[in-house]
Amino acid sequence: MTEATLLIALAATGTLALLLGAALGAAAAWLPARPDSLVERIDALLPQTQCGQCRYPGCRPFAAAIARGEADINGCPPGGDGTVRALAQLLGRDAMPVDPALGMPPGAAQVAWIDEQRCVGCALCLPACPVDAIVGAPRYAHTVLTRDCTGCALCLPPCPVDCIELRPVGARAGTSGARRAA
Repeated sequence: MTEATLLIALAATGTLALLLGAALGAAAAWLPARPDSLVERIDALLPQTQCGQCRYPGCRPFAAAIARGEADINGCPPGGDGTVRALAQLLGRDAMPVDPALGMPPGAAQVAWIDEQRCVGCALCLPACPVDAIVGAPRYAHTVLTRDCTGCALCLPPCPVDCIELRPVGARAGTSGARRAA
């Protein structure tokens, strides 16, 4: 094969690839958009706290389990009864109360509270919070932004001094943001 023949073959292949790519792009533009899958529609109704209270590692895996029939619609305490009703309507099922074995729904809302006098500033609670409701830095006291806290309690186990507890919403929640050195 000569060099000229090789160049012609490469040019022809490149041109064919460009034409095929353009044809596929045009066809994709004319095709109707794929409707949302059931998992996507379920996931859109969940609160996206990624707290794990449903015993799944996040909202999307929980949505997939609901779509497969492996999980019930009442397994999201942060979403509460409103989420259960929305899921029931979407799936044509009867609404039911949130499963109390999984946690407290917002109707009985609790938030984390940090005793800033006992906080040693270890910062182990920061990565545990799925919604970044805990504010602080290493060696400084931490505090909880109650407006963001879902009450999932995932910050409790990593605390080595047990200075975090759940309290009813409205109780002193520790949002002072004190910055004392630990």
